[in-house]
Amino acid sequence: MAEIKGSIVALVTPFKNDNREVDFELIEQLVNFHAENGTAAIVPCGTTGESPTISPEEHIAIVKQVVKSAKGTELKVIAGTGSNSTAEAMEFTSEAQEAGADACLIVVPYYNKPTPAGLKAHFSELNKIDLPMVLYNIPGRTGINVSPKVTIEIAELCSNLIGVKASNGNLEEITELAILNKGLSKPLSILSGDDALTLPICAVGGSGVISVAANIVPQLMSEFVGNINSGNMEKARELNSIVFNFSKALLSFGANPMGIKAVMNHAGYAVGGCRLPLTSLEEDQTRALVKIWEELKEKLG
Repeated sequence: MAEIKGSIVALVTPFKNDNREVDFELIEQLVNFHAENGTAAIVPCGTTGESPTISPEEHIAIVKQVVKSAKGTELKVIAGTGSNSTAEAMEFTSEAQEAGADACLIVVPYYNKPTPAGLKAHFSELNKIDLPMVLYNIPGRTGINVSPKVTIEIAELCSNLIGVKASNGNLEEITELAILNKGLSKPLSILSGDDALTLPICAVGGSGVISVAANIVPQLMSEFVGNINSGNMEKARELNSIVFNFSKALLSFGANPMGIKAVMNHAGYAVGGCRLPLTSLEEDQTRALVKIWEELKEKLG
């Protein structure tokens, strides 16, 4: 994976029954759905996949199921393998490599707040595993922000680092990263980690999005990013105006993936609820979100 671009889905983890067991059959159906609807790559076991509350055994099994289901399609698999423990992240990454994943998404270690030196050491250890890496910067969840300068320093140390998922919501910093990125011998793919900021992030140098909305509107997100990357900005702006309110709403009524799961269940995908401590949306929140979803469908015709 020399370059990552296009619409990449941050896949929900579907659960069945009140025990919240992983629904592996539905995972296969969802992967097929994305293979048929323009999604470029699929990310299992990320934030949207509820990685904090799936067990290590489930984590590995989900990645294996996604890789197996994606075989014979054009879908790439970018497995979420990060952890606040370097040793655990290395274990998950090794398992993903063995399973046949094309790349891995490594969230910046959370809670323990490593220094820049600790971040460099963490990613340098992971670089020993022969699997392309995407650094996932999401300070709202990890407690630390990786500056553009430190990101570039990590890239210079780690030959396997091929991309960044920018989820810090700071367009000034993402712009700075895009400028510094041009100086690398192997520039990174910069991916929006926020559907609502995809257009401006791609405008300053991004090449795609790791999308929550794509779970239910994969064709729309694929067409949207495809027009950006082909330079058809008029059409891209038109599509952005269609999906923008929905993208914002998905993260407005509760922590991700509460919103997207509510919409998918309403639309008949039966992905189940979230595992505690996340709950389902309140009824009034679900009604408000579904109303925005219905408005999006009307715009699509």
